Amino acid sequence: MQLRLKYLIGAVVALLLVLLVGLGIHQHTHFNRNTTINGVPVGGLTAKQAYSKVKNTKRANRVYLNGQLIYQGSATASGIGNGDQAKFAQTLKQQATFFPSSKRQNILVWTSQIRHDPQSAAKKQAVVNRLQQLNQGRQAPVDAYAVLEHGQVKLVAAKQGTQYDQAALLKQFDQRAANGTVRLTAKRQRPLTTSSKTVQDEKKQLAKLTGRRVDYKVEDKTYHFTTTDVITRATYRDGKYQFDTNAVDGRIREINRAQATLGRAFKFRTHDGKVITTNRKGTYGWKLSTQRAGQTLAQALADGKKSVSAARDVYGIGYTTRGTGYGVTSNDGIGDTYAELSIADQHAWFYRDGKCVFDADVVTGANNPQNETPKGVWYIMYQQSPSVLKGKNNDGSNYASKVQYWSQFTNSGCGFHDASWRKNWSKTAYLSGDNVATGGSHGCANMHPRDAGPAYHALQVGEPVIVY
Repeated sequence: MQLRLKYLIGAVVALLLVLLVGLGIHQHTHFNRNTTINGVPVGGLTAKQAYSKVKNTKRANRVYLNGQLIYQGSATASGIGNGDQAKFAQTLKQQATFFPSSKRQNILVWTSQIRHDPQSAAKKQAVVNRLQQLNQGRQAPVDAYAVLEHGQVKLVAAKQGTQYDQAALLKQFDQRAANGTVRLTAKRQRPLTTSSKTVQDEKKQLAKLTGRRVDYKVEDKTYHFTTTDVITRATYRDGKYQFDTNAVDGRIREINRAQATLGRAFKFRTHDGKVITTNRKGTYGWKLSTQRAGQTLAQALADGKKSVSAARDVYGIGYTTRGTGYGVTSNDGIGDTYAELSIADQHAWFYRDGKCVFDADVVTGANNPQNETPKGVWYIMYQQSPSVLKGKNNDGSNYASKVQYWSQFTNSGCGFHDASWRKNWSKTAYLSGDNVATGGSHGCANMHPRDAGPAYHALQVGEPVIVY
């Protein structure tokens, strides 16, 4: 009796072993029953059978968003080619379980043809269009961020919104695009929180700015600034600082009052030793831009620099807006290279490094408001040889005069040039009406052809022209 029981137990065990081995073999050679590949059911099929079924099933080319059909394209071939069977065998190995599983899973098999689906762009655009419709009237979330204000770093909490996340939805589409029917679920966009790595990194970067100092070198003077002197508010986004530097504006204006030359009167010693005060109407000179200076100083603080030059922060008016004469401190900011033009003397002197290298008589603009040569400190805007001077006569007619040498120094078009058409070169010609041959010019400093060349070569772009 005991022997018979042993045989019975052995037979049962053997049967169970056979069943387990058979089950294991079946599990490793067949897909689980609720498995799909590219949306096609392949449960219970071998890799070869699954390959054949998916290969011969057309792609429906439909896209659903939140259960609603938003794209219906024409059906196309599966995109599975003759050389893709091995991918199904590999997929089978990846999903195999020892015991049967009822878990629902969709496995994606990508091929070159599927990745380059000609309808992909249209599908994506349908997703974008639909999401934009859904987002109309919805509030966008606001990320948390770190901010530096009044020398202290603080965190500003996020604000939740109701808009759907387009980037996440398109990523979802890309992950599921191998399916003939793509089903998507839109989710609300989530803002960055104060505890996020991004915001915490912003906090660390802003904290580096606190307590720093920088020297600001303006020509031959140095000014000292701290972080709180310069930065009213700062944030750090996408690896870059953004600065509000209104805090420094008052200091920069003080520096301008002490040193800037643009728009101020100059003390100038004339050729005969007299000291005159020029008017303020000229374009020569420079000023510090409060906005540029603030950004320069703030960036220097961010970079940990000990000092920075103001040279890139100057501006001017006229032909160049970058300013003229910055760094020139002698002769009240005019320097030692300049042109001097006396209307009373009808004469011009050209200085290079403090020495008069040439001088000559000129005829300036006619003595009337319309044509007079403007007084002030200007600068040589550009030079051209030869050139054609174009403009309007007092009667409204146009003129075009060829000259060999042209050096312009005002925005209104005044400059030094030869005047071969002039017949009257007397010291009082500019008082004799506005006939350009016998009276004053249209505002330029007319020069005799023999003098225009040496004068042209004695000048250089950017040098001041003092007219008085």
